[in-house]
Formats: sequence, structure tokens, C-alpha cells
Amino acid sequence: MTEISGYEPGVDDAAPGDERLDGSGVAQGVRGYLIGLALAAALTAASFYFARSGVIWAPAIPAALTALAVAQMGVHLVFFLHITTGADNTNNVLALAFGVLIVALIIGGSVWIMANMNHNMMPTAQLMRMARS
Repeated sequence: MTEISGYEPGVDDAAPGDERLDGSGVAQGVRGYLIGLALAAALTAASFYFARSGVIWAPAIPAALTALAVAQMGVHLVFFLHITTGADNTNNVLALAFGVLIVALIIGGSVWIMANMNHNMMPTAQLMRMARS
């Protein structure tokens, strides 16, 4: 195995949101939060800009806003919630995946129920005629 000059395992392979626990990384921690804040603010400003300007073709605006929202979720996960791919974050990633599954089931089930009810309900005009007679 070749040795890389100046490489320290556990220090140099840390993710952007990862903090060191020995107390020496306070300035780096604050810097990480400020970078996360700047990225989140820039993504928010970009979403408002792209939604209101004519830069993006109008039918493509929802796709652009979705991409910016996913990017912002990634920024929040890495810089503020410190979710990384390290071995010590396995439980955090599993808890996040479970939360996403539950939210997807609730939203998907609600949309499915509403679509089924909309399909099986009597049209409003017919309901109004029945109420008059």
C-alpha cells in the first residue's frame, strides 16, 4: 500500500458536514454551517428567480424547481443534519430512509384515495338536480 503524503485517515476523508469530536474543529464547524447557509439561501433565491423570470421555458419550470428542491434537501442533510456515508452514520441514513418511506406512503395513499373518490362520486351538476327535486 502506498503512503500518501499528509493524508490522515478519518480526518481527510470526512464529508463536508462531518465534525471532529476532539474540540479542535469549532471554526471548521462554523465555516461548514455558514457554507450550508449560503448554499441554501442561493438555492432559495435561484428558485424564486427561475419561477418569475423568463429564463427557463415555462413548461420546464416545475422540473427546475424540483431539481433545486432536491439540491436544497441534500444541502440540509449534509451541512445541517450531518448525514454522511460514514460507517457511524448507518442508523441515521436508515432512519431517514424510513421517514421518507412513511411520508411517501401517506402522500401516495392520500392521492390514491382522493382519485378513487373522485372517480366514484356523482358529478356536481347531477347532485344539484337531485337536491332541487
